[in-house]
Amino acid sequence: MELKNWLVWIIAALVFVFGVLKRLNGWYYEAKLGKLWPKLPPGDMGWPLLGSTLSYLKHFTSGHPRNVIHNLSIRYGKSDMYKAHLLGRASIIVCTSELCRQVLCDEDKFKPSLPRSITLLSGRKSLMQVFKAEHRRLRRLTTGLISGHMVLEMYINYIQHTVINGLEEWASMKKPIELLTEIKKLTFKIIWNIFMGSSSIDSSIGEIEPLFTKTALGFISLPINFPGFIFHKSLKGRKQLLTILQSIINQKRLVKEREGKKWEAKDMMDLLMELKDEEGEELDDETIKDLIFGKLFAGHETSAYTAMWAILFLTNHPHIFQKAKEEQEDIIKRRPTTQKGITLSEVKQMKFLYQVIDETLRVSGITFMVFREAVVDVEINGKIIPKGWKVIPWFGELYMDEKQFPSPREFNPSRWDNFVATPGAFTPFGLGNRYCPGSDLAKLEISIFLHYFLLSYKVEQLNPKCQRTCLPFPHLKDKCLARVHKVE
Repeated sequence: MELKNWLVWIIAALVFVFGVLKRLNGWYYEAKLGKLWPKLPPGDMGWPLLGSTLSYLKHFTSGHPRNVIHNLSIRYGKSDMYKAHLLGRASIIVCTSELCRQVLCDEDKFKPSLPRSITLLSGRKSLMQVFKAEHRRLRRLTTGLISGHMVLEMYINYIQHTVINGLEEWASMKKPIELLTEIKKLTFKIIWNIFMGSSSIDSSIGEIEPLFTKTALGFISLPINFPGFIFHKSLKGRKQLLTILQSIINQKRLVKEREGKKWEAKDMMDLLMELKDEEGEELDDETIKDLIFGKLFAGHETSAYTAMWAILFLTNHPHIFQKAKEEQEDIIKRRPTTQKGITLSEVKQMKFLYQVIDETLRVSGITFMVFREAVVDVEINGKIIPKGWKVIPWFGELYMDEKQFPSPREFNPSRWDNFVATPGAFTPFGLGNRYCPGSDLAKLEISIFLHYFLLSYKVEQLNPKCQRTCLPFPHLKDKCLARVHKVE
């Protein structure tokens, strides 16, 4: 009987201790903010130090990131924002199109502020991190290198050549392939050639691309730099990549010095080395490396995930596949017999294919959220966002809003016919001053890939019920194990 009483007391004590610990974070911020605390949105600050990060990572790892908001709404009721403690920082999650647009467009009140994991892995001179005048300067200097009609036309031949060879190679393989892995290799090869040209380096592209994947895994992780943790491995991957990029810069400078006036820029890194601002200042090596690192990452990772999901959605919806295929066949029928290969004007005629891409971005939730920080105390709709707190526009919730997108879980590219979304409701490439400068290049790359896939190939997915995960981006846990078949 005494043992039973002792067990009851021990359990009660543990419940009490855990209850106190669970409230400590809230008490700390309540004491710190004083009168502001009651004006904060509803929510939960979670455990000391960890906050709600473990629960957050669990939902993303299991492929159900929407459960974060779902659980908050069950506990605290429907709200346009919630407070939380995520990835080491006190945070406000905003989940309406109006608030997302306000946060993204007002850099006087909200500055870019990435989680520490992304900050350390992306580099302090990347476009993701620089702010106001420095961001405008670097964006102005570099945007012209990856956008505009003439620039995009320069890249078409190489993109389609790489895509054609890649698809033929996959179809010839006797063993199943990890479709996501192969697409990432293909998109990396494209983006590497655009940004780096045919630079001679010791490591092959096949060895470099996995380093980007290794680095990306740590973007949404606990920033613990200790052996065995994902973040530690990601830091090692970034260090290896920067060493490779620095060796290329050194080689290029030697070539430039040797050739003198005969030297001409042949790729983006050459152009970045040549760039000068209004005061005649050149970019330093750290800035060049961080800019190239960011563009190489953004230029192949998100494009690969989008292309993979587009293939799966098309394959699983035969009537949509057929409609998209007929559009591509019509474009070829109108093509002069002397023309070989696709042109930029033809890509711009692919109305339905562009709708397929937009619908893929919406349903897959690849751009699920971004990060900002309140520069001052901001009052919105009677609630306070405290100065210094993270602000997280939660796009994934917007893309499943039935008011904006009826039957939101249904893959329906035709929903975009004459559709005008509420400002801020669909922002896969960002908004305001930070709209992705490479969005046109990304859509060009994906469009050319889908063009050739629709015309001559089909995919047989081997594990159609495979579970998905959302770290670092939504994908199937088996990386889409499949066979690619050529269709006569």
